[in-house]
Amino acid sequence: MGVPEPLHFEAAVTRPLSVVFRSADRWEGHDYTVEVIAEREGLDAFDVVVDFRDLEAALDRALVPLQGRLLSDLGLAGPLALARKLSTDLSPFVPAPARLKEVALTDGQGRRLAVQP
Repeated sequence: MGVPEPLHFEAAVTRPLSVVFRSADRWEGHDYTVEVIAEREGLDAFDVVVDFRDLEAALDRALVPLQGRLLSDLGLAGPLALARKLSTDLSPFVPAPARLKEVALTDGQGRRLAVQP
């Protein structure tokens, strides 16, 4: 019998976000569920992937300046740019050996857009 492979774990936090962006010749307002997924092999000394409180606090700080805003006013072209910005902003708050796996936006119709760092 060989050495077993280490177990792989994921943990996610979610928050709501409402933003507005321009699509073609019209304005669109969207309510999203923002999901941030961290991953790692094994668990830490407290049997967790990451400290949820720290990841939730980082996500809350990242979302505050976006809430209810026009994305173009923030230099963002649309939802994909928004997801990429959140991924970039949140990656430093996932301490090694864990890492940010994905940031996803899900709209009210269940359409999901995800980016990986």
